[in-house]
Amino acid sequence: MSENELLQLLQGNTFHFSCHKSIECFTKCCAALQLVLTPYDIMRMKTRLGIASDLFLETYTVTRIDRHPRFPMVLLKMTDDAAQTCPFVTSAGCALYEDRPGACRIYPLARAAQRKSMGDETKETYFLVRENHCRGFEEDHLWTVQSWMSDQGLTPYNTMNDQWLEITCSPRSLGPVREIPSKLQMFFMVSYNLDKFRRFLFGSRFFQRFYAPDDLQAQIEKDDVALMGFGFEWLKFSLFGLPTIKIK
Repeated sequence: MSENELLQLLQGNTFHFSCHKSIECFTKCCAALQLVLTPYDIMRMKTRLGIASDLFLETYTVTRIDRHPRFPMVLLKMTDDAAQTCPFVTSAGCALYEDRPGACRIYPLARAAQRKSMGDETKETYFLVRENHCRGFEEDHLWTVQSWMSDQGLTPYNTMNDQWLEITCSPRSLGPVREIPSKLQMFFMVSYNLDKFRRFLFGSRFFQRFYAPDDLQAQIEKDDVALMGFGFEWLKFSLFGLPTIKIK
């Protein structure tokens, strides 16, 4: 089934769906995935596992340069069994369920988000993911998009992902060709390796060169969400030259 056949534009605002252990297709959707992980996905998963960003990236991901016109994307690495199952799926369901990636969380919906320029309101379009094996659509439970998003705890995911979207979908130039490799390295570190980014900030002369209030420095030293938000502002500055960070 092609991607165009798999995704069907949601007509109206409601759909029937339920997923539970008694349904015959339970966990069949957790295999052979081409699942792009967002920075917030990685932060939640590595924190749940209690491991550093470096180890999470090395163990559970692959990096692809063909999934985006100019930025490297990180995908969840499937196991090498015959079904290519997710490394976190069990017979009882997802071992990381409370911190599963946003794409798993929103399923069977898919959300296309678009911003024309930085600071603009996000425009959303929703699709149903119609996989042949899925029996969930035959269940009686009726959802609206809003009730499903609330039930699945998607607000923090969308909030952080939309900030990253401003960067990955920006039409702004990355500058001279000679600078692009180092800028892509910076993008990768800030987006996917928060622990390394924190070491970069606090193990260098960064805060002697760039302004950040003391309370913000204290917050990003301990809080990954705050660090990620600061990182997105730094990427706008370092990649595109936007005045989101002040030079001392």
